[in-house]
Formats: sequence, C-alpha cells, structure tokens
Amino acid sequence: QVQLVESGGGLVQAGGSLRLSCAASGRTFSSYTMGWFRQAPGQEREFVAAISSGGGSTYYADSVKGRFTVSRENAKNMVHLQMNNLKPEDAAVYYCAAKDPMRHSPSSTYYRTGYDYWGQGTQVTVSS
Repeated sequence: QVQLVESGGGLVQAGGSLRLSCAASGRTFSSYTMGWFRQAPGQEREFVAAISSGGGSTYYADSVKGRFTVSRENAKNMVHLQMNNLKPEDAAVYYCAAKDPMRHSPSSTYYRTGYDYWGQGTQVTVSS
C-alpha cells in the first residue's frame, strides 16, 4: 500500500513557475514508477509526466515538454514536478500517482488506468 500527498500548488501568473511535490509512504516507493496527471474542470484527467523507479527514464506529454521537469528522491520518498513558463491552460488539479511496473505494461505509463495509487491532488491556478 502506498499513500501519496501532494503539495506546492497555488496561484501564479502566466510565465511563472511552481514546484509540486509528492510525499509517499511505504518502504517500496523506489520500486514504483511515479506519474503526474492533471484534471481541469469538465475535462478528463490527463497525463503530464512520469519517471521510472530508478529515475533513469522520464516521460512527458507534448504540451509540457521543455517546460516541466519530473524528478524523484528515493531516499526521501519524494517526487517533484518543476513547472516553468506556466500558461493559463496549465491550470488544473494536479495528481501524483504510483504505478507498480510488475502489474502494468510500460505503455500504460501514459494512462490513468496504469496506476495503482493516487493522491488527493493540489490546485494550480494560472492567471493571464
């Protein structure tokens, strides 16, 4: 069982930056692929970024490539999402998620159904 708690959301002007963090419980954190998803009002929850268990591989949605960076600190059971040059369309609730790679295929990294555990989310608001 893994419990996830996000932090770092808030209000920022367009062009600004925010760093989201996700704290995970459980001794098996380092075995999970970690993902970030977001959901805007009336929209489906969509993939943003992910990082492999050891941190050697990262994955991004096209809409955030070059602006967002995902990282993790396995010793601290933490994963982060650095968001730069934020745009109004980035506004959403951002969710941290954990994926057991033994239960799901690598291709499922981009889909919410590929994840086993979810945090409660943190709100990101971007003013224009």
